[in-house]
Amino acid sequence: MAVCVAVIAKENYPLYIRSVPTENELKFHYMVHTSLDVVDEKISAMGKALVDQRELYLGLLYPTEDYKVYGYVTNSKVKFVMVVDSSNTALRDNEIRSMFRKLHNSYTDVMCNPFYNPGDRIQSRAFDGMVTSMMIQVC
Repeated sequence: MAVCVAVIAKENYPLYIRSVPTENELKFHYMVHTSLDVVDEKISAMGKALVDQRELYLGLLYPTEDYKVYGYVTNSKVKFVMVVDSSNTALRDNEIRSMFRKLHNSYTDVMCNPFYNPGDRIQSRAFDGMVTSMMIQVC
């Protein structure tokens, strides 16, 4: 079960963070923030290969006792971070990858909105609904 989804701007500030349950929201913010170091390490390790590579999925960033943190980066260096409950062993890597593709497509729709200013927080109801359905679908 995905418990937190975050979209992080190129300059490492959050554009969107949604977590369930809300009692642990600060914990998930901390997990997302600490995962950015791992994302930067993986991006720099890929180097020039990332520019030529079409697949931008970073995979498992780091596991904790209760959660697993996965990452994805776009061509414009916007990062998607997803925190998944470790107890859900049925969730496979290709399912996480497809969830990130769905998130990326929805993010692209937000960016194509002429009333959205790039760099502002994402407040789209359609994007929020897609993230909510993604969290419920994985349960």
